[in-house]
Amino acid sequence: MTTARDLMTVDVRCVPASETLDRAAQLMRDLNIGALPVRGSDGTLTGIVTDRDIVVKVLAAGKEAAEVTAGDLADGRPRTVSADADAAEAVRVMSDARIRRLVVVDDGEPVGVITEADLARHLPADQFASFASSVYARG
Repeated sequence: MTTARDLMTVDVRCVPASETLDRAAQLMRDLNIGALPVRGSDGTLTGIVTDRDIVVKVLAAGKEAAEVTAGDLADGRPRTVSADADAAEAVRVMSDARIRRLVVVDDGEPVGVITEADLARHLPADQFASFASSVYARG
């Protein structure tokens, strides 16, 4: 059985909710990633911030990235899946929520992220096409 752990990109990095978005963007650049899970002051996951969020919701809106925090953009708890969950469950969660990044947890701690690129590498073409259709379909 293929699990979420088999699909995920390891070494997930989180950003504190209090971190400014200019620093979050620098971390994304340095790590060559497009998203960071956000942790609240109590350590719980409070959302996920993407490079696109920063551009569209902050820069394009005329706000200063140095004055907006990751917590300001974090929108509720991010979707997660257990590292031991079946790969089909991870794909279902991503498809149902129409998301391209899924945080993988082990005992509540983030251990990886499954991205659409991970799915493209690991899924048969027809399954990936079905996923992509569900995520990108209008409606």
